[in-house]
Amino acid sequence: MRYDQARWSEADHYEPLLIEKRSETVEIEDSPLPDDLTREQLRMPSPAEPELARHYTRLSQETYGVDSGPVPLGSCTMKYNPSLLEAVAADENAAVHPDRPEESVQGTLEIMATLQDWLGRIGGMDAVTLQPPAGAAGEYTGLLIAKAYHESRGEDRSEVLIPDSAHGTNFASAAMAGFEVVELPSGEDGRVDLNALTAAVGDETAALMLTNPNTLGLFERDIDEIAEIVHDAGGLLYYDGANLNALLGQARPGDMGFDIMHYNVHKTFATPHGGGGPGAGPVGVTADLAPFLPRPHVRESEGEYELYDPERSIGKVHGYQGNWLVLLKAYAYIRRLGDAGLAETSRKAVLNANYLAERIDFEIPYGPFHHEFVASAGDRDAANVAKHMLDRGVHPPTTKWPELVDEALMVEPTEAESKETLELLADAFDAASNADPDTLESSPHRTTARRIDQVEAARSPRLSWRALEDS
Repeated sequence: MRYDQARWSEADHYEPLLIEKRSETVEIEDSPLPDDLTREQLRMPSPAEPELARHYTRLSQETYGVDSGPVPLGSCTMKYNPSLLEAVAADENAAVHPDRPEESVQGTLEIMATLQDWLGRIGGMDAVTLQPPAGAAGEYTGLLIAKAYHESRGEDRSEVLIPDSAHGTNFASAAMAGFEVVELPSGEDGRVDLNALTAAVGDETAALMLTNPNTLGLFERDIDEIAEIVHDAGGLLYYDGANLNALLGQARPGDMGFDIMHYNVHKTFATPHGGGGPGAGPVGVTADLAPFLPRPHVRESEGEYELYDPERSIGKVHGYQGNWLVLLKAYAYIRRLGDAGLAETSRKAVLNANYLAERIDFEIPYGPFHHEFVASAGDRDAANVAKHMLDRGVHPPTTKWPELVDEALMVEPTEAESKETLELLADAFDAASNADPDTLESSPHRTTARRIDQVEAARSPRLSWRALEDS
């Protein structure tokens, strides 16, 4: 029997804060801190265990995540996070203090060295650092390496070329690294315009940042010529690893001519995504750039593993060797799937995207695409379409971006979803397509929180209980 999505709804109740349910006042004992930093009394929640368990259970019923259903956020690649990875990271043997001497953490260093090797082979890179704590931090690190490389050759290159369809972090990272950003217009087919690229490159070009497939899901068919144009001008080719999930086991950025790349382990290797928590954005480079990697770096030497400083290192970009437990999850994911499993992952990701695209009643201006596609809501507001999909029990896609598509709906179902789940997503798209304007504009109706003022929420967030209480 097929699940009837129309009957779905989130928990429809207000769950008070723990402190609103039951609390007690605690007297503060003498403290060595200055008086202006202490209080005499503190109000603390005091729930019984059943109340505490039920409180968090009810909160979970008001929250949508990858354990609830599909999250087809295009570009963000919200893969399912297998419980196996969490179990590996939670193992007591993984709790290694980073200040322990090298001889006492040989197993940890071996895993790091192995992960470096695996990521290098997957991306076609000669050396990899695990240190950057996020994808954007990886971009910044890669650009610092590019800058150091050019400076070592006596060149002061000031420009980074970025296509207009690129992730916003590309522009921000280049600016933070001290470069002037040169935006490249896309061609009519949604790919890099070779004439625009040829006109833009020159003696000031430090790098071209490129995602392949790009944010429209399109493979840059002229990648060999793109690499040649950039390299002939003395620049480097930077690969944004956001869409590496489409290439696993099929193609490698290094073989396309890329010199630097970062790996989004949350997008490609199933570590958790979002929430402001720790992440990881390893960076891979070709042999010429390896001396500039951050310090310390892990390597094998005479049967043991050690930390060392690369010869011309740009220095540290994060504490210690990176976010170890996140990296351990990526290691477990790759080891569990192996070469054949990773290749199957990309095949299913591409298949699922193309199947879903065939099923929905929305125009898709660009193709053929790979693991994701960008549809247009046409004369509907893409935000309203997204809100209505919430009422069908699924998470909506990314909306309003990239701007190359009017009222964009950027969809990436990933490899994890079954045909039945893809049908549920298609039904949610179709329901939004067929809904009357009043229904669309007033959606969602079945979620715990109704439509909110997103601009005000972003500009004036309430980040504490006190802020909520004072509002």
